[in-house]
Amino acid sequence: PQLLESWGLSYDKLKSIQPDIIYATNTGYGRLGDVSKPSFDMTVQALTGIMARLGEPGEPPIYLGMGSGDAYGGIMSALGIVLALHQRKRTGRGQCLDASLYGAQLFLAAPFLQSYLSGNESASLQRSRKQVENPLWNLYPTKGKWVFLCEPNEDARWAALCRALGDANVAADARFADAAGRRQHNEALIEVIEAHTLRRDHLELMAALGREELVASPVNNLADVIRDEQAWRNGYFTKTWCEEVQREVEVRGLPVTLSKTPGEIRCLGPQLGQDTELVMMELLGYEWGEIEAMKAAGAIP
Repeated sequence: PQLLESWGLSYDKLKSIQPDIIYATNTGYGRLGDVSKPSFDMTVQALTGIMARLGEPGEPPIYLGMGSGDAYGGIMSALGIVLALHQRKRTGRGQCLDASLYGAQLFLAAPFLQSYLSGNESASLQRSRKQVENPLWNLYPTKGKWVFLCEPNEDARWAALCRALGDANVAADARFADAAGRRQHNEALIEVIEAHTLRRDHLELMAALGREELVASPVNNLADVIRDEQAWRNGYFTKTWCEEVQREVEVRGLPVTLSKTPGEIRCLGPQLGQDTELVMMELLGYEWGEIEAMKAAGAIP
């Protein structure tokens, strides 16, 4: 925002010209306070405690990757703009809004941050998958891929898992007879479950879990993901024309579907300055000579 203000493009300045303007900024650490250093997804992940919660105890923190904070910050900004548009429609008033990378990632970290704020100091610690309190909600290896089992620590779900594993002995083990026992003897139970999962391919395990209506997913790699028929049928992946290579290319689709106004990926993103002349002439009313002068001055690409 400081740079925009130095150019004479502050909210107050633009508001004096267009009173109902919605002015959105994306900062690194928020508009208030003294922190104004550059921000990146990975540095803010480190700052917010997200990295410290990932990985096994005694091992280095893990960067979540994929620019998750960058994307989440953009989503928060877009949501803020939608809220401001709704308010303007009702009141006729515009406003200034800010979404920061820091604030977005703190919101992303809300589940364990709120737990810590409520007095659970262990929420800040890395936890080994061999020590999770609920063994029915855990990651397990197979002869193929890893599989994540996601079930509550309930007796009915435990009985279903025993049937899926085909082990009457573990079902009769008094240590695991109720939720409290499974929580108390969690490490032993994880070893028992893992001994079973390691004997099976992930497809075999997923089939057995599915027959008992247990919720689980294999840990896919990117090659698996882009072959997933479910993603293609819902438009989460699609194809579009690429001028550079003169053929259709596979790209990410839209994550939201609308029944009345469905969107589509019609082309790849524009190159820098690709639509500048179109926007300035058709939308802003500049003449060609004015555009040429701005190009010569280096004001536009």
